[in-house]
Amino acid sequence: MRNALAVVPGPNRTDSRTDSRTLFRRAVFGAALVISSAVAPLTYGADATVTPGATSASTASTAPAAQPGTATPAPDDTFLLTIFLRHDESKPLPKINDQLAAQGFFKTFPPPGIEVVSWYVMMGIGQVVTLRVPASRLREVNRAIETTAWGGYRTEFYPTYDYKAQAQQMRATDGK
Repeated sequence: MRNALAVVPGPNRTDSRTDSRTLFRRAVFGAALVISSAVAPLTYGADATVTPGATSASTASTAPAAQPGTATPAPDDTFLLTIFLRHDESKPLPKINDQLAAQGFFKTFPPPGIEVVSWYVMMGIGQVVTLRVPASRLREVNRAIETTAWGGYRTEFYPTYDYKAQAQQMRATDGK
């Protein structure tokens, strides 16, 4: 089985350089995933005194409603995953879309029940999709990409977290 995180050597890369880059990227990705999993409950504003999965009347009644453009607090077992779907510039867009349709991309991705937090076109890159993924369903998301997106897109995966509120607070207090 081909690993989605592996970097496939291009025509101008040597195998030894690619191997060291691949190992480095895997190490960085693994570290980022571990850190994002550990930080996610704090990032989403989870109360450290509440047992995961438990709710209390006081926290349920005082929870603010989600505002447009802001991330919704996530269950403890989820994380944000940003996927870069880089266009294959050797093909015109209609050919890419035809290939994706033939491979079932539009029916398969994202898998049912996976929340799409954002989906943007980034000019010169392709599409950037951020999903809220339960940890237990990461393989399912990966397989949906492997079986339906490859060929039309080159893919990159990045664990992500919502920093908007913290950045606004830092700006308001001049970093103090």
